[in-house]
Amino acid sequence: MNNALRRNIYKNVMLSFAYAATALTVAVVLFIILYVFIRAIPHVSWKLLSTKPSYINDTIGVLPDILNTIYIVIATLVFVLPLGVGAAVYLSEYAKNMKVKRAIEYAIESLAGIPSIIYGLVGMLIFCQYFGLKTSLLAGALTLTIMNLPTIIRTTQESLDSVPTSYREGAFGLGANKWYSIRTVVLPCCIDGIVTGCILAIGRMLGESAALLFTAGFAHKVNGFIDAMSSSGSTLTVALYVYAKEQGEFDVAFVIAAIMLFMSLLINYTASKLSKRIQNKRY
Repeated sequence: MNNALRRNIYKNVMLSFAYAATALTVAVVLFIILYVFIRAIPHVSWKLLSTKPSYINDTIGVLPDILNTIYIVIATLVFVLPLGVGAAVYLSEYAKNMKVKRAIEYAIESLAGIPSIIYGLVGMLIFCQYFGLKTSLLAGALTLTIMNLPTIIRTTQESLDSVPTSYREGAFGLGANKWYSIRTVVLPCCIDGIVTGCILAIGRMLGESAALLFTAGFAHKVNGFIDAMSSSGSTLTVALYVYAKEQGEFDVAFVIAAIMLFMSLLINYTASKLSKRIQNKRY
């Protein structure tokens, strides 16, 4: 058997493996999505989506959980985006001491590997007790901010590092200072990376339950955004756990799972469209 034939056989085997792995991945994702929606659709009703639970009337509603999830995602993004992007800009553009830079990057990578239950325990002790926020959505949002900082920092930093040096040199040659060149030239080139980090962070926020069990609580109460930040509230993931594990309401649990999938798909679609619009305006 000559070398050319061996290479062809190897190439065909690896291509077949790649196609099979891709097909299996797509099949698993489609199966999960279809299974959840098929189980959920027969039990979806306007009453379920637009009311809150009532133990007196023996009714179930998920409106408070939907609102609390939206509130906590918005609050977390308000905190994590400036901190994450700012830290990435410092590490990529301003940090000169390589030992300090490597130490910070190691700390960020270590932060990304900590189990979420530990974040919940620390968040409960620091935000709920030490700072006196008690069990509230604000305490949950601050805990999620710390959890998602590594994602935002790393994706933004990699995007900043991928911007050609000639862009910066061109801005300097036109008389721009360092911060002006970063703000008007470098950061606009990193929109895709920042949006990707946001999508990953929002996905983790939507799916987080362990940390929020300690910090955000279980309350099913409809509040405005400001009032909700200072009160206990159950998100969709926490509600899913309670209904499925504690109350055995699997039909409601699948409805909540379908809502979370829909929100995740909608956020991904919106973020991609927003990124394209920003890119089109820039060019």
